[in-house]
Amino acid sequence: MCKMIGYEEVQSRILNIHGQQILVDLDVVELYGVSTKEINQAAKNNLEKFPDGYMITLTGSEKSELVKNFHRFNSLKYSTVLPSAFTENKRKASGRRHGR
Repeated sequence: MCKMIGYEEVQSRILNIHGQQILVDLDVVELYGVSTKEINQAAKNNLEKFPDGYMITLTGSEKSELVKNFHRFNSLKYSTVLPSAFTENKRKASGRRHGR
C-alpha cells in the first residue's frame, strides 16, 4: 500500500543551511518508510535520477547544529556517520558532493 505524503508534512521538514533548502536523509526515511541504506543504494544505482549535487553529505558542524536545534535528530548525536541531505536544486550545491 502506498502512503500519500502531504505537502505540509514535507514542508515542515525542509531546513535551510547556508541559504540552501535541504531535506535530511533521516526525514526522508521517516516520510517514506525506507532505510538510509536503501536511499544510498537508490542514489548509487540511479545516478541519472540523483545527479551530483542533488544529494550531499553534511559536515560535522552541520550535524552538530541539527542535533542541537532539532529534537528529531537526537539519534545522530553519537553517530560517527555524517548525514546526507537532498538539496532543492542541484546547482545550488556549489560543488558539494555526496560520497559515492
